[in-house]
Amino acid sequence: MPVEDELYSQRIQRIAEIEALGFQPYGHRFDFTHTIPQILAEYRDTPAEQLADPRVQVRVSGRVMTVRRMGKAGFAHLLQNGEQLQIYVRKDAVSEKEFALYQLLDLGDLVGVEGYLFRTKTNELSIHVEHLDFLAKTMLSMPEKWHGLEDVETRYRQRYLDLIVNPEVRNVFITRAKIVSSLRRQLESRGFVEVETPMLQPIYGGAAARPFTTHHNTFDIDLYLRIAPELYLKRLVVGGLERVYEINRNFRNEGVDAQHNPEFTMLEFYQAYTDYHGMMDLSAELLRQTAIDATGGTEVEYQGTILDFGNIPRVSMRKAVGDSTLKGHPLVEAFERDVEPTLVQPTFIYDFPVEVSPLSKNKPDDPEFVERFEIFAAGMEIGNAFTELNDPREQRHRFEMQLAMREKGDDEAHQMDEDYVRALSYGLPPTGGEGIGIDRLTMLLTNSRSIRDVILFPLLRPL
Repeated sequence: MPVEDELYSQRIQRIAEIEALGFQPYGHRFDFTHTIPQILAEYRDTPAEQLADPRVQVRVSGRVMTVRRMGKAGFAHLLQNGEQLQIYVRKDAVSEKEFALYQLLDLGDLVGVEGYLFRTKTNELSIHVEHLDFLAKTMLSMPEKWHGLEDVETRYRQRYLDLIVNPEVRNVFITRAKIVSSLRRQLESRGFVEVETPMLQPIYGGAAARPFTTHHNTFDIDLYLRIAPELYLKRLVVGGLERVYEINRNFRNEGVDAQHNPEFTMLEFYQAYTDYHGMMDLSAELLRQTAIDATGGTEVEYQGTILDFGNIPRVSMRKAVGDSTLKGHPLVEAFERDVEPTLVQPTFIYDFPVEVSPLSKNKPDDPEFVERFEIFAAGMEIGNAFTELNDPREQRHRFEMQLAMREKGDDEAHQMDEDYVRALSYGLPPTGGEGIGIDRLTMLLTNSRSIRDVILFPLLRPL
């Protein structure tokens, strides 16, 4: 019999023993007075004498992470919300069946306890248990402790276990939540309205990427998972929602590496009556405050280097490349090959060739370039923005250029979107628009090497 099957059989027998004591193996509601982090925050430094008079009564729940039995008494550690607290169970302090239940506990079981706080002889803050209740049985063995990349595939596939045994992983996703919350709060304080746009689209657009295709049976039409919400958000600006944003999931049928996952999260926001310089100013403020809210300061360590989000320089692409004779695709190729990997500190790179920017507005004094910038840090792009092209005739011309590129074999070139051109024909005010990659920004602010480390359930090849 395989080891896991044998263990499962043993746990089924353990359930029978728990039921024989009068407990349910999968219990019901447990009303607690404190969480474990709350107890530690409030009483971590409280001396034993102060805990004893008057006693501090608590009811907590958690997952059993250690058990140490010593005859008529024993200890265990409970885990909740990433922190552990010791409990102490004595035979003469609980009922006979509760002490028998304690003797049956396995690592990973979920229990509830009631008792009072005290300090052991080694001065460890603990709960002296007076009542023990059973909440849920674990049927599989808990990992002792995983070691980073040695089990990276298992960590991604079984993220629930990764979160239980690796507190630093939990902290990454708590920080991610702070990042999203900070960006949302900052935008709304500036009058931006959060909206939702379609994930299923009849025409995909807003970026250069290959889509995922699906089929709607009732309408008998092919649809695409969105590669970007851009064209829908700008339709809303036409409609009078002058400051809009969406924190959105995008889907691109592309390769997988340390910086790319086919499903990822972007913040996209659009502001009427500004341009790419205004968006640079706003972006600098957003990134600075987000770093503070997520990490406590503007300087963060990423893979051994200190990144400063409090002072972001601005450099034109031509100046960064250092060759004024290059135009169009050759300039972009030179930048991506020679410059992009060297942009370690957060940097704005602005003024892109028109050939690679089908939705950006031309520079009035240099129509071969557009008013566009990208944000780079640690050698990777984390944001893309531009003054939006709002001339419907020029937009149609740009789409036609993209169609010509598709005919030459460019699978990622933009499609023609007649309804978007129609929307522009009703008048899009001068507008700045931007997308910031939440996953990559989270990588930087949590010192995570791979995008899979900051996505709870990254796409993986089937076993």
